[in-house]
Amino acid sequence: MTTAPAPETFDGSGPGPAEIAAAHARIAPRIHRTPVLTSASLDALAGARLYFKCENLQKTGSFKIRGAANAIFSLREAEAAQGIITHSSGNHGAAVACAARWRGVPAWIVMPRNAPAVKCRAVEAYGGKITFCEPRVSARAETAARLQRETGAVLIHPYDDDRIIAGQATAAKELLEEIPDLDAVLAPVSGGGLLSGTALGAKGLRAAVRVFGCEPERADDASRSLASGTLQGLEQSDTIADGLRAALAPRTFAILRRNVDGILLVSEEEIIAATRTVWERMKIVIEPSSAVAVAPLLKPGGLAALGLAARGDGAAPKIGIILSGGNVDLASLPF
Repeated sequence: MTTAPAPETFDGSGPGPAEIAAAHARIAPRIHRTPVLTSASLDALAGARLYFKCENLQKTGSFKIRGAANAIFSLREAEAAQGIITHSSGNHGAAVACAARWRGVPAWIVMPRNAPAVKCRAVEAYGGKITFCEPRVSARAETAARLQRETGAVLIHPYDDDRIIAGQATAAKELLEEIPDLDAVLAPVSGGGLLSGTALGAKGLRAAVRVFGCEPERADDASRSLASGTLQGLEQSDTIADGLRAALAPRTFAILRRNVDGILLVSEEEIIAATRTVWERMKIVIEPSSAVAVAPLLKPGGLAALGLAARGDGAAPKIGIILSGGNVDLASLPF
């Protein structure tokens, strides 16, 4: 009689400082060290000093290249030679296709049928071979598993992978190296790879920093999961923040429970308003998924929701924001 293997369990520790430093050394020659920008007008709106880590200016247009490059260049030659497969709503798919091209191997990308056209074009431009699936989390995983059986390619999961998380952590690592006395860091949350990495990367350099995830009300599985203490599902969502339609995995849920100080929810109207405000005030292109990390600070009482007050010297608190990407369909702007 055979028994099924026990499900993998996670203690929430995730990649440590040494693994994050190794990931940074591995990918640094291939990616941009993105700038940290400020905006006096947004500071006034938020009542805080804001520092924007601009991953919208990263190669492939998002932070995703950090994790993808770390995972793909961690593979042994024999593994990589089989090719890479993943599933993605867009940005991770483009990053995997790009990193696979750098490695000289093929990439198969499973994408939901409702993925933005601009993100599909990006995947194809980097040489990725797209297979479309129904816009459900389960359909992505099922289609990727089928293609993996057919091709023998190595699966690089978009977030349920310590190599991905270590790569994503390098954005917060760079942010804290530049602004070491931040009081808090905000990042969007979907599958939890970026937020897990942000918490580990930031707190690895400054233990006292508070880390908050930011999430659309229409895709609130992380908020529900941390509130209930049990992993909650999200099969599909129609939020305008198309990069945030995935759901936490047991690995990322465990890391968030141990390392994140809270989840902040925002409405669709608040996401659109924050997107427009950043475009107008900072003159940079961000996608709605990025704006999810800005929107909580533009709400009435937004700073109070973080539990932050003026510093001892009377100065406003210092808050870092991960602007996760800038891949937006300019023909379908919500404003």
